[in-house]
Amino acid sequence: MRIGRIGYINCAPVYGAIDRGVVALPQGGELITGTPAELNDLLVAGELDVSVISAIEYARHAKDLLLLPDLAISCDGPVRSVALFAKRPVRELSNRTVLLSASSRTSVALLELLCHDVWKIHPKFAEARAEAQDLDALAALPHEAVLVIGDAALQLAAAGTYSHRYDLGEEWKRWTSQPFVFAVWAATGVASPAAVRRGHEALLASRTWGLAHLDDLATEASLKTGVAVGTCREYLGGLDYAFSDSHRTALTDFVRRVDEMQSVQVA
Repeated sequence: MRIGRIGYINCAPVYGAIDRGVVALPQGGELITGTPAELNDLLVAGELDVSVISAIEYARHAKDLLLLPDLAISCDGPVRSVALFAKRPVRELSNRTVLLSASSRTSVALLELLCHDVWKIHPKFAEARAEAQDLDALAALPHEAVLVIGDAALQLAAAGTYSHRYDLGEEWKRWTSQPFVFAVWAATGVASPAAVRRGHEALLASRTWGLAHLDDLATEASLKTGVAVGTCREYLGGLDYAFSDSHRTALTDFVRRVDEMQSVQVA
């Protein structure tokens, strides 16, 4: 069984026990690490059996995927690791270059939605021709703002390079009063239902261990990223790894808003 996982520290509470051998994968199981976009494509192509997948991509391919219950990455307010970093206030970004990462489709869709419906601005979006985690390469590209996700967003916030920072989870909460679901876990029809169930059970057991050992995971995350232990602990503790009815409602609302925005743009 091939199980996908994102290499960012936000997945540590779900995979930490598996990495340490505290929780075993199903027999023959292996972890495949990639960016959110890479895992999206692999899962949809049937090259993974189970994986975390960007929420927007799950919604677009829901008929071909099986959503795994009670497991997601979400926030109910600031997310800290998905942010727009800008050299000027956001409402001054119309006709200014905003760099987008190709590695997170949900975050890009959320930013476009906020620009269109909340800030009422029309930036010149451009895909960054650099890895999202390569901050030096991103800084060298001409831009007025940049969307940064994952560990790099924590590092950039700590560096204080940009005068303005907009946390997309916080902006969504302020706008809708709802949590925001960035990713869920899903399975394809490639693996047997029994194998999928065992994989799901392993992930849930690993999450239980991870949430009980956030201090240890934060220390490890700090060593990996160079971000202060306290910041890593606050970050991991602020994320929600469950998937409740309120999360499902919020995800459905997000997808509806994105569809409405895109239909207006096409028209």
